[in-house]
This record gives sequence, structure tokens and C-alpha cells, in this order.
Amino acid sequence: MEIYLVSTDTYFTHKAWHDTSDTIQKIKYPMPADPTLAISRNFDILIEEEGLALRGTFLINLEGEIKLCEIHDNGIGRDAGELLRKVQAAQYIAKNPGQVCPAKWTPGTETLTSSLDLIGKI
Repeated sequence: MEIYLVSTDTYFTHKAWHDTSDTIQKIKYPMPADPTLAISRNFDILIEEEGLALRGTFLINLEGEIKLCEIHDNGIGRDAGELLRKVQAAQYIAKNPGQVCPAKWTPGTETLTSSLDLIGKI
């Protein structure tokens, strides 16, 4: 699994942010810059008139398929614990085709078998 934190800021802004923030210094994954807005535009999260991106979270499998997409207004926070749970669910179903991880599923708890019988019952 690879994690990237992308923003519309420049590399130099990321470097200054890293050098002055104890929280950001703890990040161990790459922080690519998107000053041309190309990544934000390609993921359809760019607010063109402001030159800013919405908060987008994308889980992409090794085949390049988007398995999870969450787009939030910039004033709405995200829950890293819930995102981790969803990543774990995506990893589980990738290894266990035909299984379904219900809402609030956590590793080690019961999954369901995908079928028409589940409609309206989850």
C-alpha cells in the first residue's frame, strides 16, 4: 500500500510546512505538489475559480481502479480511523472475492456473502 498527500501548494510550501510543523514532520509518506492543478483537475476536485481543491480521498487498487472516492467540502473534516477501516475492508474483499464487508465491519469480524438476498437487509 502506498499513501500520498497531494495539495495544490508548491514543493517549497510543503518543505516549509514540514520544517515548521511537528505534526507534518511525523508524516512518512510522499507529499507531491500540484501547483499546475493537473492532479486536482484530473480527479475532478478542483474549484476552478478559486484555484483550490476540495478534500478528496481516493483508494486506487493495483490495476488502477478507483475502489473508494470521498470528496468533502474544505470545511468538513475527515476521520482517519474510518478511512483505515475502509482500506482494510477493500484489502479484505480483494483477497476474498464474493464477500461483503458491512458498515462498521472491522478486521476479524463477520463478513457477508454477496447475493440478492442482502438487498434491503444491510
